[in-house]
Order: sequence, then structure tokens, then C-alpha cells
Amino acid sequence: MASIKILLDKCTGCALCVKACPFGAVRMADRKAVIDMAKCTLCGACAAACRFAAIELEKAGGPKKDLSAYKDVWVFCEQKKGVIQSISFELLGEGRKLADKLGVKLCAVLLGSGMEDAAERLGERGADKVYLVDHPSLKAYQDDPYTEVLVKLAEEYKPEVILCGATTIGRSLVSRVAIKIDAGLTADCTGLDIDPKERLLLQTRPAFGGNIMATIVTPNHRPQMATVRHKVMKEAPLQGGRLAEIISKAYPAETFASRTRLLDVVEEMGATVNISEADVIVAGGRGMGGKENFSMLEELATVLGGAVGASRSAVDADWIPYSHQVGQTGKTVVPKLYIACGISGQIQHLIGMQSSKVIVAINKDPDAPIFKVATYGIVGDAAELVPALTREFRRVLNKQ
Repeated sequence: MASIKILLDKCTGCALCVKACPFGAVRMADRKAVIDMAKCTLCGACAAACRFAAIELEKAGGPKKDLSAYKDVWVFCEQKKGVIQSISFELLGEGRKLADKLGVKLCAVLLGSGMEDAAERLGERGADKVYLVDHPSLKAYQDDPYTEVLVKLAEEYKPEVILCGATTIGRSLVSRVAIKIDAGLTADCTGLDIDPKERLLLQTRPAFGGNIMATIVTPNHRPQMATVRHKVMKEAPLQGGRLAEIISKAYPAETFASRTRLLDVVEEMGATVNISEADVIVAGGRGMGGKENFSMLEELATVLGGAVGASRSAVDADWIPYSHQVGQTGKTVVPKLYIACGISGQIQHLIGMQSSKVIVAINKDPDAPIFKVATYGIVGDAAELVPALTREFRRVLNKQ
């Protein structure tokens, strides 16, 4: 544990440490420094300011484990109703690069029920090994059994790296696993690489509202864990006939116990496709004026065979469900065509869609930030322009 203490025989009462502390945790009493541990963050500013070496700071450090015992890159392959989700293929593609740089094997982890055939096909996506746990209790995702199984696998086989999608399931699962196995976790990564000398996973993610990109490392703990945003990496190519070693594991019944009971899974029904998979997205923001105007976005998306997206402000206003939110706190999308209707273009939204191939922005404000990333910009009222675009696209596409 880290600790800090005042060496009273060396303290002169100069109060330099009081001025240096950014948290107001140091005060003077009887001409000696006193530290309020309820406020102290062990930042070390006071120790650096002390000219008399009267403050002794000991920070926890150094490896807690034999790091040499950990090897291989693992990818948690998310499945829904027995179908492996595309984020898993993206992670296998990136995981292949990391594993090759480390000189280790790429391993897929698959939990579910009746997943034997799906496990065999993961070899065609580059996996060298597949750790399969097949049990009826794992058919649909639940926090407790999934966490317990993944923890047991990690403790037994000791992976060097664990990657997981920054999805609803992934975010819920790996945070629990990281706590239980005392590992570091970086969330919502947009880039991964390896420091070959130190064998460190370089985990890059947006920070401070997307204004900077931070690269994070976990030098003293294993496995190194990261969640990765959907659609920021290319899927692993399909290699027909390639085989992976399947390692099937069975655990006692208590491993699958859950404090909650799954009653039913209710799918959100909609006329348009999932935004994570869409090649065309028609998105709306505050500028649409109200919930009722999102129907015109749905109509345009249907004509184009696309999906409806939204800014956070539209979701917060309860105009459309959260599953449609694009941005830093929503989904990252990379469609071929992104039509932004009444969206001003705050940085939090741009992070989630600025890599789209073609961006069309419609906004009343000619100075809206969205126009800085747009391929084409239209200054005008989206409520008037969207129906006109729908009519024209319908006419042109019907001719084809």
C-alpha cells in the first residue's frame, strides 16, 4: 500500500508543503506539518516542495505477479442467439496483429449454449485456439455466470492480453472480470499496438471529451485488458478451411449460479436496420424540433435501406431510444453515407461518426461545427429538406 508521513525531526514549519498541496490536505499545527489523509491523494506535490526531506512518500509499485507466466492474446467473442457478433471478428483481426508482434497465439473465448459449430468456424477468422464453455445457463448473457466462467478461464490459462468489444455486454462483463483478477482495464479504445521491448499493450482512447488521444499502458499487472469500439477496426479476413484447436471446459453447477433471473428478452422492433451494421445512416438532433419529426428520418432511411441515428440531445429528450445514439457515449459508426439532420456537431458526436465515407450535413446554422467534417453541406431547415430528399431518392431509386 502507498503511504505518506511527516518526519517531525526534520520538519522546520516552513509551510512550503501547505502551499504546494492542490487538495488542501496539508496544514500547520504547532509549527509542524500535518496531513489530512481524508483529503490526501498521495500525488507527491508536498514531498517535491519540501526542501528538508521531511516528507516521506512511499508509493506502491513493482510487479505483484510473475508476469512471465502470462502469454497469448484472448478475444472474448460475443454471441447473440447463437450468432457471433461482428465486433468479435474486428477484434480477431486486430488481435492477430498483436499476437504476431508478441510471438504468441491468438485465442478466442466463446461462451453460450449449442455453440460447437460456431467455435469451429472461429479458426477461419484467425484464431489458433478457441476456449469453449457450452452450458444452457450461458445461452443468453447474464453478469454472474459469464463473469465467473471468464475469471476461471483467465486464472487457469493466464492470458497476456484480453480484448472485448465496447458493447453493452462487453462493458458490463470485463469490468467485473478485471476487478476479480486484479487487472488493469482501458475502456473504449480506438487503437491498439504493442511495445515489443516491454511487451506492453499500447491502448489508445479519446480523453477530455475527445480533444486529445491518450495512450495507456499496464506495466505491473496481467492480463492487460481493453474494450474496443465497434467499427474502428477491420474484420479478420475469412480463411476457408483453417482450423483452430478447440478447448472445451466444463465447470460445476455452482459456477453458473446467478443472483438474478432472466425472464425474457424483448427485442426492440423497428423498420430500419441496426446502426452498428448500416451502410447508410440518417441521424437527427435537436434541430429536428421534436419526436414527431423523427418519422421523416425513418422514412428516408427506409428508402435508402439504412438506419436511423441520433445525437445525445435527441436521446436525452426522449425522442428516440438510446440504441440509436451515435457518439462518445453512444455507438461509433462508419457507414458509407451519414446524413446529419439538425445536428450541430459537438465533439462528442463527431467522435462517433467522423470516419464515415461521405457525410451530408443539413443545418440552419451556417457556422455549425458539423460542416467542418461534412463532405457536402446544406444550409436550411431539416424538417423541410428531408421530405424533399426522400421524394427525390424514391423517384431516382424507383427508376433503377
